Amino acid sequence: MLLTSGCARFNDAQSQPFTTAPELKPQPSSTPPPPPPLPPTPFPKACPAPGVMQGCLESTSGLIMGPDSKTALVAERTTGAVKEISVSAEPKVKTVIPVDPSGDGGLMDIVLSPTYQQDRLMYAYVSTPTDNRVIRVADGDIPKDILTGIPKGATGNTGALMFTSPTTLVVLTGDAGNPALAADPKSLAGKVLRIEQPTTVGQAPPTTALSGVGSGGGLCTDPVDGSLYVADRTPTADRLQRITKTSDVSTVWTWPDKPGVAGCAAMDGTVLVNLINTKMTVAVRLAPNTGAVTGEPDVVRKDTHAHAWALRMSPDGNVWGATVNKTAGDAEKLDDVVFPLFPQGGGFPRNNDDKT
Repeated sequence: MLLTSGCARFNDAQSQPFTTAPELKPQPSSTPPPPPPLPPTPFPKACPAPGVMQGCLESTSGLIMGPDSKTALVAERTTGAVKEISVSAEPKVKTVIPVDPSGDGGLMDIVLSPTYQQDRLMYAYVSTPTDNRVIRVADGDIPKDILTGIPKGATGNTGALMFTSPTTLVVLTGDAGNPALAADPKSLAGKVLRIEQPTTVGQAPPTTALSGVGSGGGLCTDPVDGSLYVADRTPTADRLQRITKTSDVSTVWTWPDKPGVAGCAAMDGTVLVNLINTKMTVAVRLAPNTGAVTGEPDVVRKDTHAHAWALRMSPDGNVWGATVNKTAGDAEKLDDVVFPLFPQGGGFPRNNDDKT
């Protein structure tokens, strides 16, 4: 039986709307089949962690699921390492990116090029000693800058990356601990930015899709209707905002108790959001015709694996999370892992699912 998270409420307040309309293209509508259950016994490894893809990680950030739904790339925020992990093999370090992990900065997200099979390019959102920036990483090469000069602070550095089309890279930047920067059109802080045709030579300036963002939580798109969801944390509340493919912006839900919104995943009008402080994953459900929230968010994970940031759907329909226990201030100092949200299979919870 799913629980409800009683601390949430709807709010009409929202960030400043688009100054430049994004061109969000919906992916083909499809309903993936339910995934099979995971093997009952994980592969032998030095750090046993039953029921997860990998244990004994440092605090994580970005997560990219593999095409077979049994492998992934996971980023470690504080070490700058990107690791190849699997349900059936020991982890392998793909690359280590030099980062400054002070405060809440470091290696904050990773995303693969839409044409990764041909160009083998990965993009990362990182902190340096002087700023936050977007870089491009090619196999066997040094990282190269795409966008630099994003303000860095003692806090408010976290952000996210996502390709919304084969040529558009969306960047969620934090406010660097200064809400005034988020409202400043001349600042790259506290924004949702669009980078067209990302390149290391002669890159066109980014356009601002949304301003007034607090500390960055996560980005996710609904492949059915093309909506882009933005999770962020402000001084007064945490919130989930929606940007439709027609550039309409609305606040979907706010959490005045500030449970620490982080990564999200969306499908068919249901948005899953990780709440770090309360060790939960909740499902926010929207009516298909109006986009209005149909009720308080349902709790689909509570306490299991503790503090989770990243949330990604795998091709088989399951959803995977990655934890940040080692940096979330948890007294137990729990292991950091990549875990399935639905260990017994069943796939992404949709509006028409039986909630029992």
